[in-house]
Amino acid sequence: MDPLPEPALPIPQMRTYGGNAAFHNFHNDYSHINDPNLRRRLALAEIDKIPFGWYHVRAVTVAGIGFFTDSYNIFAINLVTSLLGMVFWQGPPIPGSSSGGNFGILPQNINTALKAATSGGAVVGQLGFGWLADVVGRRKMYGVELAIIVLATFAQALAAPSLAVNMTGLLIFWRVIMGIGIGGDYPLSAVITSEFAPTRWRGAMMAAVFSMQGTGQLAAAIVALITTVAFKASFVNTTSSFSTCHEACQKAGDRAWRVIMGFGAVPACFALYWRLTIPETPRYTFDVARDIEKAQADIKAYINNESNGSADSIVREKTKQRLGKSLVAPKASWNDAFGYFSQWKNFKVLFGTTASWFFLDLAYYGLGLNNSIVLNVIGYGTGHTIYHTLLNTALGSLILACAGSIPGYWLSVFTVDTLGRKPIQVIGFFILTGLFCVIGFAYNALSSGAFLTFYILAQLFFNFGPNTTTFLIPGECFPTRYRSTGHGLSAASGKIGAIIAQVMAPPLLNKGAPEGCKGAACQPWLPHLMQIFALFMLCGTLVSFLVPETKGRTLEELAGERTDEQLNGNVTTRSKTNWWNYSSPFKGGRPAGFNSGRSPNLLPRSPGIRGKRQRVGIMTSPDLIPKKGDKGKKKKNI
Repeated sequence: MDPLPEPALPIPQMRTYGGNAAFHNFHNDYSHINDPNLRRRLALAEIDKIPFGWYHVRAVTVAGIGFFTDSYNIFAINLVTSLLGMVFWQGPPIPGSSSGGNFGILPQNINTALKAATSGGAVVGQLGFGWLADVVGRRKMYGVELAIIVLATFAQALAAPSLAVNMTGLLIFWRVIMGIGIGGDYPLSAVITSEFAPTRWRGAMMAAVFSMQGTGQLAAAIVALITTVAFKASFVNTTSSFSTCHEACQKAGDRAWRVIMGFGAVPACFALYWRLTIPETPRYTFDVARDIEKAQADIKAYINNESNGSADSIVREKTKQRLGKSLVAPKASWNDAFGYFSQWKNFKVLFGTTASWFFLDLAYYGLGLNNSIVLNVIGYGTGHTIYHTLLNTALGSLILACAGSIPGYWLSVFTVDTLGRKPIQVIGFFILTGLFCVIGFAYNALSSGAFLTFYILAQLFFNFGPNTTTFLIPGECFPTRYRSTGHGLSAASGKIGAIIAQVMAPPLLNKGAPEGCKGAACQPWLPHLMQIFALFMLCGTLVSFLVPETKGRTLEELAGERTDEQLNGNVTTRSKTNWWNYSSPFKGGRPAGFNSGRSPNLLPRSPGIRGKRQRVGIMTSPDLIPKKGDKGKKKKNI
């Protein structure tokens, strides 16, 4: 391994006060070091090695509430569409009108447009906020996207048609705006969590943030269930046909969908303050803003649960002027971006993260936003009154969330830092391929119970599989200057797949359906759709081999920097355990904190202790790194 870079220009010392046994002042630990590159590496190493604490819980909670809101708003539309139909599309169709009657059923093209509108807005938000977070900073953007979600959610809940604007246009407009905010939440939450997380727990923290999607789905079903029961008196005196919804029923339905939709913004209001006051990530301040003093102050602020780090402005400016180009982290530019991603080793990672997310969302959202197909098969899609139909739909969604989605998310949280991201993703895609093949090719031989079992298993391995890891890996594998952009590109690719699935699935499902059909009889093409999803999962399996294993490695190492791995909070040496062996396709080292084999970057073995080495808390100086031909020679004391 090459020696570390030459020491940069010295910078002035600035000591700060504060810190105690609970909140250590890391800033003063390195204020005496003149080399800014070494100070940067030492400060980042503290983040990578710090024990799990309440500041990590706070970061996960603040980021996770955003994903709770995102998921709630995305999946609540499944439960709201029936209410919208019986409120705004009652009576016979009106010729030449884009709104009006459809016998209480939301027209299929409007149903598809409402669901695809959110994903369309999300593509814009993921690309736009992903790029802005790398240009102007994570902190300045974090909270803005959540404010957009809150505003758009309340606007949807309060929307009403007029002579100039119909209800369809209003809902689609506000769902696009909400989608922009939801899209921005993906790269920002992923990157901020990864840049603040210690190496040992980074995967679990990011997976815990993402697992709030399952909680959001569960909450949407619970709120719909409670709302339906609350308006039971208005819904129960009807038949199973939505066209029989009388005036009191329509009034209750109008109130119900607004309550369900508006509730999604309530938790986000509590998280908004914390997002707007979170400190900038030190990695961004070091590598993009190139502000050594401010970065170290931000580390102190994060550890002390403060909103923002403060450093003397004069010292900061003098330090930035004296540094020049001495920091080893390259500056972001279009030429640098082209040069970085034009290398196959870097481009294949971007292609792997975008393609795997694309193939995943084709199936995940093709099923998730059309779960009525599953509810019809298992008997939870209908009832003998409107009340029982709405109640069964909410109960069915509750069962699917509890049985498959939530356990899958939390299995990922508990295992992702042990099994690794890549094995979970590859094996998850492979199992999903098999499950969809069974459902598709043996559909007519499956009972409703068997179908439900296979579907729940599919939901389990979506979330204990690629649905979680496709979110994690892009937030870790790119350098700081392009990390948010790379995650935004990957996530946008997935949402493009979701749009295709939402547009493609309904026409295919209803292909060849007989007139006047009900329930599962209206979905004759369901087996073929499952076969198509199996093909997508197979493609996802293959492209997943292009992504790197990020488990137990620091973000700087994943970005290609040469670091003292053992002293920097990660372990990448070969393990005797086959699961972690570098010769396997899932290479990537063991989780940080495990004992490891000998590395040339470590100090020599401690005298008198056979087979043991010193583990020190500072970087190895270039003078202490053993060089070829120096074996047996004594090192000069420093």
